[in-house]
Amino acid sequence: MPSSAPTPINAQRAQPPRGLYLHVPFCRSLCPYCDFVVIAGAAAFGPRSRMGGYLSAVEREIDLRAKANDAAFAALGGVRDDVQRLPLETLYLGGGTPSLLPAEQLASLISRVRDRFGLVDGAEVTLECNPGADERGDFTASVQAGVTRFSIGAQSMDVAALRELGRRHGPDDVAESIAAARAAGATSVSIDLLADLPGVSLESWAGSLDAALALQPDHISVYALTLAAGGADEGEGSVDDRLATPAGALAWRRRAVAEQDEERGAQELELLDTRLPAAGFNWYEISNWAREGHSSRHNRLYWERASVEAVGPGAHAFDRATRRWNSANLDAWEGALMSGELPPGGAAAPISDRDAVAEGLVLSLRMATGVDREAAASAGFAEVLDWGEANGLLLPHPEDAARVQLTVRGRLLSNELFSRIV
Repeated sequence: MPSSAPTPINAQRAQPPRGLYLHVPFCRSLCPYCDFVVIAGAAAFGPRSRMGGYLSAVEREIDLRAKANDAAFAALGGVRDDVQRLPLETLYLGGGTPSLLPAEQLASLISRVRDRFGLVDGAEVTLECNPGADERGDFTASVQAGVTRFSIGAQSMDVAALRELGRRHGPDDVAESIAAARAAGATSVSIDLLADLPGVSLESWAGSLDAALALQPDHISVYALTLAAGGADEGEGSVDDRLATPAGALAWRRRAVAEQDEERGAQELELLDTRLPAAGFNWYEISNWAREGHSSRHNRLYWERASVEAVGPGAHAFDRATRRWNSANLDAWEGALMSGELPPGGAAAPISDRDAVAEGLVLSLRMATGVDREAAASAGFAEVLDWGEANGLLLPHPEDAARVQLTVRGRLLSNELFSRIV
């Protein structure tokens, strides 16, 4: 039977966090396709580095967010007596390139989260890292600091593709990183790959996938490369939770989009459905595959619509009732915190009951466990599910006929279905 999954009906009341996302914005260089909040160049390294100020500020934000949660929930006498704030189940350090943090500072941050929020025994602590020799950091020191899981940004095992993407590493660096993570005692090792790369043939992409599988990671994420500009880049005004895309990166994207091929991209993703199961991986979310026991617990919190706290410039948090984000502006974010105030940012309007149901349905459908048909129908989405089945996007779950899940075609065309829900 499939594991228990949330129904699409979700309560609209704030809940204490079960996980925490910590954004580290620094990178050796800026990849032209990247839309994350990234600081590279002199502000990241050298005498003008902002790393020291960032570390002081993010420690203060951890303290202030923990204090705010204590004030809201009952664990330490908070205003809500109907729910208890328990230690976190997951901590995820993303970026940027968090593996660039000096070992002592990484250990200090994890320790501070443990002291202020708590971490359950066996908590999943993920560190994103780039595989280059001058980017991957010290795996042994990271494990000693409390990291249990490494997410390695391979993106491709093809040298030409990596150069086109602006990546600084090669395939050998990926192999060395996985081996070093294993030797350090990591509980789980994941790699990220990109599909629909500009100018890369289906045969080359398949070869890259096979090379990645030969390294025997525990988890593989495969994301279709999306190169839309968006936000301020398209004249819609300032977007506070991210930084403006440099002109050179926009020019690269315009050229790269012309070299992408939707049909080839679909064929690449279809290959996953045969090659990954044969290599011992189970599909558990649209873009994610894992060996038994190695799915990402932190990412599952997002897909299960759980409460996740967040710190760092541009970081997004969700308490099941409202979404909140920090400004991506490092000066504004750091300045507020060093003055003892929470950083500027924003919050979306409270989520309506109808939107919460639709959101929960979409997130549940992203996962292999799918959704309970009766629950979705009672929430008013029976016609959408019927349309999905009639068009080959949905089928009964093979282990539980009361549930429906996406077909392979449905995973490729999921936006067609999801747009009818939201």
